[in-house]
Amino acid sequence: MRKKVSITVSILVVAILLVACSSSDQDTLFVYNYGEYIDSDVIRMFEEEFNVQVRYDTFDSNETMYQRVSAGTTNYDVVFGSDYMIERMISEDMLIPLNFNKIPNIQYINDDFKNLDFDRENAYSVPYFWGTVGIVYDATVVEGPVDSWSILWDETYANRIYMYDSQRDSLMVALKLLGYSLNTHDAAELDEAKQLLIDQSPLVLAYVTDHVINSMISGNAALAVVYSGDAAFIMSENENMNYVIPNEGSNLWVDAMFIPTTSQNVDLAHEFINFITRPDISIMNTEYVMYSTPNTEALKTVKDEEWAQNIAYNPSNELLNSLNLEMFRDPGEFLLEYDRIWTEVLAGTR
Repeated sequence: MRKKVSITVSILVVAILLVACSSSDQDTLFVYNYGEYIDSDVIRMFEEEFNVQVRYDTFDSNETMYQRVSAGTTNYDVVFGSDYMIERMISEDMLIPLNFNKIPNIQYINDDFKNLDFDRENAYSVPYFWGTVGIVYDATVVEGPVDSWSILWDETYANRIYMYDSQRDSLMVALKLLGYSLNTHDAAELDEAKQLLIDQSPLVLAYVTDHVINSMISGNAALAVVYSGDAAFIMSENENMNYVIPNEGSNLWVDAMFIPTTSQNVDLAHEFINFITRPDISIMNTEYVMYSTPNTEALKTVKDEEWAQNIAYNPSNELLNSLNLEMFRDPGEFLLEYDRIWTEVLAGTR
């Protein structure tokens, strides 16, 4: 299994080679995905199998992706994104309905990940990975049970706490601790969450994103808010690290593939989505990035791996059903209120 942290370099190398080896007699597929979220060998295999070129770009957040695609100046054929942003893009007529006759490998996607609230008719997207958000912690440093978001406000761990540099994820932590929905449309509840995060700020070492992975592997902090796939990788590299989904509940998320209306190569885009959903390719990707796969055949192969036997990668249905887990929803016009609150959080914490 390759190390996740090497993928950024690999993708850059692939991109350079693609530009250098450009050929006018080959179709080109434009793909837009999160950083560190695919095995770069998969790109090469698709190119060879279909005699095409792939131009692969990456983004760091759903918001960045949305801004670039919605600007209408790009011609991405396949884009990866999260549940709530897919819901928004569907509502704004930015995605084309998929032709599932061209995606027969949809048969391998667990029914639990179809017809979800963000794409109720399962018409526009194909699930790619899924997971939770929780706390990864150093069991040699943290004392007592870790079962509540409140531990992130424990002064014992001052300057040894990482929060996630994301509007929805950080506000989710505070909202859940307060007993509110992570999709609240109540401005007063958001104000409470804002104040809770501002009160916490003297204890926080930093708000981070991908940097949290290597930092926690190195033991630079005691606790961190992380995505489950990052936790699985961290634990595979440092046996002192554990992962927990707090009792107050958390975010259950799904990332999926879709085709924007600006696509110039819709047929090839369907081929790519079908290829990515093929069990052997799903195995390669889930082993590379260590995020949970919705592909039933792929899961049969990897679930016995040591790294896949923890709640970060493969939580039981009993555990998931026992927790107050929610998917993020598109807040619509109320997004302006989330933006306002997050701006005030950042002003009060930095």
